[in-house]
Amino acid sequence: MNWLDDIRAVVGAANVLEGDALAAYELDWRKRYHGRALAVVRPASTPEVAAVVRACAAQRVAIVTQGGNTGLVGASVPDASGTQLLLSLTRMNRVRGIDAANLTMTVDAGCILQQVQEAAAAQGLLFPLSLAAEGSCTIGGNLATNAGGTQVLRYGNARELCLGLEVVNASGEVWNGLTGLRKDNTGYDLRHLFVGSEGTLGVITGATLKLYPQPAASGTALAALGSLDDAVALLQLAQSRLGASLTGFEVMGGYALDLVRQHFPQLAQPLPPGAWTVLLEQSDSESAAHAHALFEALLETALERGLITDAAVAASLEQAKAMWHLRESIPMAQSVEGPNIKHDIALPISAISAFVASTDAALLRSFPGVRLVNFGHLGDGNLHYNVQAPIDADANAYLREFEHAVNTLVFDAVGRFGGSFSAEHGIGALKRDELAQRKSPVALHMMRAIKQALDPHNLMNPGRML
Repeated sequence: MNWLDDIRAVVGAANVLEGDALAAYELDWRKRYHGRALAVVRPASTPEVAAVVRACAAQRVAIVTQGGNTGLVGASVPDASGTQLLLSLTRMNRVRGIDAANLTMTVDAGCILQQVQEAAAAQGLLFPLSLAAEGSCTIGGNLATNAGGTQVLRYGNARELCLGLEVVNASGEVWNGLTGLRKDNTGYDLRHLFVGSEGTLGVITGATLKLYPQPAASGTALAALGSLDDAVALLQLAQSRLGASLTGFEVMGGYALDLVRQHFPQLAQPLPPGAWTVLLEQSDSESAAHAHALFEALLETALERGLITDAAVAASLEQAKAMWHLRESIPMAQSVEGPNIKHDIALPISAISAFVASTDAALLRSFPGVRLVNFGHLGDGNLHYNVQAPIDADANAYLREFEHAVNTLVFDAVGRFGGSFSAEHGIGALKRDELAQRKSPVALHMMRAIKQALDPHNLMNPGRML
């Protein structure tokens, strides 16, 4: 295939993979989607990406862009046709520059999230995007999926942390929108088209990101509660006392932590088993003593009001990390327990308690014995509302037989409560049909018009999202 030889001449023969070398790129993180690529190409620069895209456009070969391959909806692996070229951006991993006075950093799309965090910290600054996969996910993927994570409450999703983008469009042209400006009203904000587009409109190759001053100190605590109503009331109290310094507010159901206790008994759980546990984090601009005092006062008030039954405040960075490790171990514990039906949903915070109560009851009536693994980012209304098969069931068979019915029940309930069936994981292949059914026809028409305008030959990640 002469056109692949042309690509080899651009990126180097060692960076065009075929045959057995493709296996690691063709399976998604959940091991749910197993595709077959025509080839894997690993460019090292934006001009190389542009050359590869132009070659594919000339041949009408579809492109699937992949970063760390940590996505959960099947958006970053090829289909089974063997006709799609997989574009891996992991060699594009340069921090291009940090402007400390402007509080910005410009990076390649293939930079690992943790690498970006560490580069900012080395300058005494903070890049606040944080999620469990930060040791392997990439900035390009974070932006393509508009990743959320644990600090959305204070800093927003990936979209809010991005000031500018560099993108190779479907014809192989480079749009350089790497601006560090906070204000730039010169027409449509094209950046917002590509953030969250899951590779369906173009290839993100670089980004200019917002940075923040490092906090002087932080406080972390776990609190035990009897109900989700109490958790929502505690959130309101924490916001009124701590304001913008409240950076994290995570909720964990009793069964979710039971799974961690069962599968990772080496992880200390400072509080006894209970109905609900909340993890709070505060960033303080003054001192560790000030942060600790604010936390103590908040928790004392919560105890007095009967919102919490017990609490544990981290006395060191190690203890704080251990508390977060508990929260981050829930998905791993679920995975060890077996396949499960995952839901990444968003709801008005005021509706979360009523939603969980009514939907739990409906699921248990319709699917007796299912186990409800509920946890997530209560501070921004995002729940990971997962359904585990009954304890004596074949989990794989249960998933095949009941997933659609469980999804329908849960997503119908989400709609009734004014929520979204996809909060931070995206659409990909997994939820494409749900989007077609549940998004408004007007919104779908506009989305398809944008896709047609920017990718008229449907070469950018076809079959995903739309």
